[in-house]
Amino acid sequence: MNALEVLLNPLTTLKEESRLALANLADAAVDLTVPSVRLGVTGLARAGKTVFLTALVHNLVHGGRLPLFAAAAGHRMTGAQLQPQPDDAVPRFDYEAHVQALVKDRVWPASTRQVSELRLTIDYESSSYFYRKLGPGRLHLDLIDYPGEWLLDLPLLGKDYATFSAEALARARVQNRVDIAAPFLKALEEADPTAPESEPAAQKLAACFKSYLAACRADAHALSMLPPGRFLMPGDLDGSPALTFAPLDIAADAAPARSGTLRAMMERRYEAYKAHVVRPFFRDHFARLDRQIVLVDVLHALNAGPHAITDLETALSEVLGAFRPGKRSWLSSILTRRIDRILFAATKADHLHRSDHDRLQAILKRLVARAEEKARFKGAEVDVLAMAAVRATREATVKHRGEELPAILGTPLPGERLNGDTYDGKSEIAMFPGDLPTDPESLFAEGDSVSEDLRPSFQAAQADLQFLRFRPPALDTTAEGLTLSLPHIRLDRALEFLIGDRLA
Repeated sequence: MNALEVLLNPLTTLKEESRLALANLADAAVDLTVPSVRLGVTGLARAGKTVFLTALVHNLVHGGRLPLFAAAAGHRMTGAQLQPQPDDAVPRFDYEAHVQALVKDRVWPASTRQVSELRLTIDYESSSYFYRKLGPGRLHLDLIDYPGEWLLDLPLLGKDYATFSAEALARARVQNRVDIAAPFLKALEEADPTAPESEPAAQKLAACFKSYLAACRADAHALSMLPPGRFLMPGDLDGSPALTFAPLDIAADAAPARSGTLRAMMERRYEAYKAHVVRPFFRDHFARLDRQIVLVDVLHALNAGPHAITDLETALSEVLGAFRPGKRSWLSSILTRRIDRILFAATKADHLHRSDHDRLQAILKRLVARAEEKARFKGAEVDVLAMAAVRATREATVKHRGEELPAILGTPLPGERLNGDTYDGKSEIAMFPGDLPTDPESLFAEGDSVSEDLRPSFQAAQADLQFLRFRPPALDTTAEGLTLSLPHIRLDRALEFLIGDRLA
């Protein structure tokens, strides 16, 4: 990044770029002995980040079936072991507990609520004759798990409080949100930005705003564009002034606030949120990534309707706008780290028959089209795929009224409902989830509503689709009593894109 870019980039300052360069230099010095790749794993709520990381490690450590991962398929990967993580101040990803949940208890592990890290060291033989003569290779794979909602905060670093307020309230007043936001908007009408600052007033507005954001994320709406992200997962910051603010009804170009007013109080806390919550995350974690996978629960948005789809598209565009993509080079890895490969993955492909996987992938490609174009323009490699890090279903063919239909077999989670039936979490069922539309455009809204010419296609597609949540699979064992690795769909293809070149 040259001096002009630094001055124009709202996410960074010259001082922070210097700090990042020093951190990258320290990483590069360590990499002289054993190279490393820092892989960021993110996605919005329920996209399957924890499951992906657990399945990735489990398959690499236990020699899972990975035919499209060249190093494993060619028997060049000779081992993979967990190591102490390099960052002592970052919580460790609790791999062992998550494996226990998936394999022994057959329940899905708890969702990501904070940054965590895990180091996996891979031993391999190079495919190059020259490098094989130099001896076996090693690669540290540092896996960085963080909530996707935190990415939605990064654009706030370039926005003042007035701009944040204007954008947040514009979203709250659109057709599909105004009813959800009604209690917050009512509290906002009663608030006077020019009134003296008041802690009870700030707490009331913040509580109403947080309730509105939480309601937007509920299954019935499944909306994604919900900054500030920490309001939905505050952790140990819950109740702090930095998380006790809300947007006020002021214009984006409003004059500066008078000291001692409610608006000045809210603005001060918004700036504290950026300084003490958002910027450290960017500096300490996000800006040090080499590669990134973004997991997307497309099916969850499809269940909720067209507004959830368009909201997800907006959120993904915002998320990718915060990335620092670019070509990898030795010098750039020291001075300014860039994300040189980005993978978008539509999760839960096992909820569909394989004949629909290409359609699921096409929908995701349409969702991330704008973000993908920007990343490619800056030199990063981008790929899109449909996958299931843990395959919870099997495929079958069932007869219905003399017609053979492709179906999936699985055990629905306790409490899942379909056609009036409620499942107990023990009984396996066969179901036809429906076909995704061949034209992804039929699922997208124009403005605040589905365009008239696409409305019938969307309604028909939504009516025919039925997605249930299934329990993790019961794993087979070998004759010697060894438990096999977690089954998956295209986890090997994801691994090949993300790290395959580093094991060549």
